Amino acid sequence: MAGQPQSNDTAPLSETATPSTSLIPRAATYAVWLLFVLSLGALTLTVRDGREWAFADAVVVDGLTTVVWVAVTFFSGIVHSYARRYMAGDCDLDRFYARTIAFTLAVMTMTAADHVALFAAAWLTMGLVMASLIGHVRDWTQAQAAARTARRYFLASSALLGIGLLILSWATGTTTITGILGQLETIPRPLALAAVGCLFLAAIVQSALFPFHTWMLSSMTAPTPASALMHAGFVNAGGILLTRFSPLFVDEPAVMSGIVLVGAFSALFGQALLLVQTDVKSKLGASTVAQMGFMILQCGLGFFAAAITHLILHGFYKAYLFLSSGSAVEHTVPKDSGKPRLSVASVLVSLLTAVGGGVLFATLTGKGTKVDSGLFLAFVVVLTTMHASRDILRRTTISPTVRLASTPLVVLTAIGGYAAAFNAVSTTIVGAAVAESATELTVVHAVAAAMFVAAYVATEFDWHRRSERLYVALLNAAQPAPDTVLTRKEDYDDT
Repeated sequence: MAGQPQSNDTAPLSETATPSTSLIPRAATYAVWLLFVLSLGALTLTVRDGREWAFADAVVVDGLTTVVWVAVTFFSGIVHSYARRYMAGDCDLDRFYARTIAFTLAVMTMTAADHVALFAAAWLTMGLVMASLIGHVRDWTQAQAAARTARRYFLASSALLGIGLLILSWATGTTTITGILGQLETIPRPLALAAVGCLFLAAIVQSALFPFHTWMLSSMTAPTPASALMHAGFVNAGGILLTRFSPLFVDEPAVMSGIVLVGAFSALFGQALLLVQTDVKSKLGASTVAQMGFMILQCGLGFFAAAITHLILHGFYKAYLFLSSGSAVEHTVPKDSGKPRLSVASVLVSLLTAVGGGVLFATLTGKGTKVDSGLFLAFVVVLTTMHASRDILRRTTISPTVRLASTPLVVLTAIGGYAAAFNAVSTTIVGAAVAESATELTVVHAVAAAMFVAAYVATEFDWHRRSERLYVALLNAAQPAPDTVLTRKEDYDDT
């Protein structure tokens, strides 16, 4: 920051750093891509032969494990390759790569762990390594504050997970997850509910759901590759945790309804925060809160395979958005944010496309053909399809005729792809101890549906902009921890 005054709480970045000649970045990158190839091989064997490997009551490699391994190693490989150029010249480049590959190994270990101690240790390691990545710039006061904030949340999440696992292990007399899930009927109900509460809280803290979203919105000091790894991999741990312990949850209708309510509210809350963000990374952070809410919502509906599918597709999408975020920053004159009005033909096309999307999803997956929670999932698909259709139809750079003709084709193709991915994941994890079961519709589902409709209408009419009180409330709710915020223009200058 040559020529710029420095605030008291930041330190100038080194201008003498030279590109690293260390072999660690290259070796780490090759190692992660090798892990991806091996994971792909394990997934192939799992799908083709239905194989499962168990090692000394410590590790179980099943369909769920291999699916997550392939996704995580692929995201990590992309991040490692991207960071070799993005982070070039960083004086702590070796430390960065050591932590990214350690994080990748921790996620893989957590996904495969069968012993409760190994599972808890991997969960804790993930959190501590990610907090270190958030505070990668050691001389940046705000980065260190963000790391401390995240670390407190992650330690709390690990403590809750540890308590839940201890309860389950003590009640069943076994220290393996497979052993615990095989003896659920022997666990007294009060202890089972206590364990369920601890595991669920651990999941939503890690996935940054309301009211634990602050650590996510305070983590913008992380280098962009670390942010991509966080949003594409780390926050998905909550869905993996609930899926791995799904047999513990599905027999408790009240608990499942509670998960639906928390997931639905967090999804809408994150989307509302997104509407008032002004910078790229904060927008992506709020979007992740919303997407993780959808993921947890799908767990509450009893469709854990849908949650795994969601976290994989979200990982691809969010990794791309973070790694390409630099190209989205443009110094242009602010434009009118008002939405162009749709013609009658456009409204009709969006409605028909939305209904078609719901019918297509129900036909391909079988979810929504009965009066159960699958109907709610199909309803969410309809709303999502309608939103996507109307967004495309508002693209004024495309001729009206092309918009009307292409919108159904583009949107329905995407829905078909999502349904195909959902079916593929469902088939792959069928051998794992995943309790895939639709739940009965309750008043909670009706409330959640009403919330989604109200939020859609509010967004459509820009009520968050018309109401100053609501706009300010959303801005306040989106504020990160105060000591992680750069409050002076000089802190942003890098010239």
